Amino acid sequence: MAQIRLENIEKRFGDVVAVRDFNLQVEDKEFVVFLGPSGCGKTTTLRLIAGLEHPNQGDILIDGNRVNDLSPADRDIAFVFQFYALYPHLSVYDNIAFPLKAVKVTKSAIDEQVANVAKILQITDILNRKPSVLSGGEMQRVALGRAMVRQPKVYLLDEPMANLDAKLRIDTRAEIKRLQHEIGATTIYVTHDQIEAMSLADRIAVIHQGLLQQIGTPHEVYNKPKSLFVAGFMGMPTMNLLDAEVTTHEGTTALQLSHTDVRLFLSSEKQTILNNSNSDKSFVFGIRPEHINVSNEPSGEGISANVHLIEPLGSVNILDMILGTNQDTQEPILLRVRTHPSYQVAVGDTIWLDFNVDQMHLFDRDTEQAIW
Repeated sequence: MAQIRLENIEKRFGDVVAVRDFNLQVEDKEFVVFLGPSGCGKTTTLRLIAGLEHPNQGDILIDGNRVNDLSPADRDIAFVFQFYALYPHLSVYDNIAFPLKAVKVTKSAIDEQVANVAKILQITDILNRKPSVLSGGEMQRVALGRAMVRQPKVYLLDEPMANLDAKLRIDTRAEIKRLQHEIGATTIYVTHDQIEAMSLADRIAVIHQGLLQQIGTPHEVYNKPKSLFVAGFMGMPTMNLLDAEVTTHEGTTALQLSHTDVRLFLSSEKQTILNNSNSDKSFVFGIRPEHINVSNEPSGEGISANVHLIEPLGSVNILDMILGTNQDTQEPILLRVRTHPSYQVAVGDTIWLDFNVDQMHLFDRDTEQAIW
């Protein structure tokens, strides 16, 4: 397989900068997912690697060799598109065999390679069918098979499950993960679905407005976001992000959540990090809904709040809690909390919240970068 390296990549379409100062190294046999909202530049970056677009600046290297000037056919890359792109007049067998026929592989070799791929993808029984009679999942497997049969250096997958229903997406996701490990292929996968990214990736590259925001394992990206965008994009529901100011109370540094009575005292370690950050007194405090414990009775340094809304989701409940009111807009300051479905509470009830201090995040409001 192959190592891929992107160095200072920039791609412009007229006055629009789609990808800017993009640096990334994908290791041999690694599964990297490009994750971000629509229009963030992830598909453009994938097309640059494939050779379907050409960078205005920077270098693309595969196994240390610069490939900027190579055509897609000479890069030894397989691209699986979002919309399958199967030939409707050809059978499943002929669709899968097409890349091999194009390079004049012998009939016996084609038969063997198609049979091997079909067995792996579990589509041996549909090789004689046309795409028009296949389900979405079957068409997706055929598209994957056509990419796999060439045994290229790199697989590039552009939102291949976007057109599948929820159950089929789960099944296909597991299939892709299994295949990638079985083949040991260097793979880059584009999606806007964070669940897909978390479940598939060895590492996730979070992209926003053409910039690489963070690259790391699913655990790192979820639990240690480096920017406000990553913190707000990852998670269902997303992280609570509330404006805050640093105050001093009885000689101790604390975070005061804006427009609320909530004051969070900081450990000496967090105070030291904050003092060394060179940030002003304008911050954004973050904590995930699952890192807040709830109780019907006051406990320790718990914060009291009223239940504004309850969302029962089956396996969990999501509670919207009112912490205060924005004096400028008169809108409520809400905090989302995740609880076990057996936890009984009603709208209007007062309950107590206890934050997990090890899971609190702080961001500079101006730079949007994480402080801790």
